[in-house]
Amino acid sequence: MENKHPYSELGYKIFFKIKPFLKKILRIKVVGVENIPLEGGCIIAANHRSHFDPPVINIVSPRPVIFLAKKELFEVPVLGWFIKKAGTIPVRRDSRDTAVIKKSISLLKEGFVIGIFPEGSRARPGEFRKPQPGVGYLIEKAKVPVIPVLIEGTDKVLPVNSKFPKLFKYNIDVIVGKPIKFEGISSYEHIAEKVMHEIRKLKGERHG
Repeated sequence: MENKHPYSELGYKIFFKIKPFLKKILRIKVVGVENIPLEGGCIIAANHRSHFDPPVINIVSPRPVIFLAKKELFEVPVLGWFIKKAGTIPVRRDSRDTAVIKKSISLLKEGFVIGIFPEGSRARPGEFRKPQPGVGYLIEKAKVPVIPVLIEGTDKVLPVNSKFPKLFKYNIDVIVGKPIKFEGISSYEHIAEKVMHEIRKLKGERHG
């Protein structure tokens, strides 16, 4: 039977079974997970500092999150196989990939969750990069709730150029904000800036 989902259903069933174990060994603490809708299409927009960010978001999310990732990652042994099974959408960074936008919007209308990193690439530890205008374009066209997420600590667990994670040494904090509204915002650039502003604001939230 053809898989109706863009990801491996069996793979995600197994993944969801072991999520409590992964959350414990990775020392993940999450606040505000109730802000992620339990049904309907939505976009999770997070800051980006490590290749560990996508799995961490999927560990804390009550629903599978389909990420957009640079095409080059699909060529990496083992990692490429895993992200394909996870339904990850390849993106060509050297051009405006309209096919990716169309596919993302189609999945959102079908009720799936799309994960994006507005910065486009990983930022330095403790820093934020300028968001990409294409993020605003996707958000404006999709017209679904956008959930801002702040991730801290993944850049210590799996720093840039590291092949293996440093387990049991650092904590990973995830703060999920309330859905963002975009009434009165006139340009894609302003939408992207608004998203990053809301992500940065989460840094001041206290953990419970």
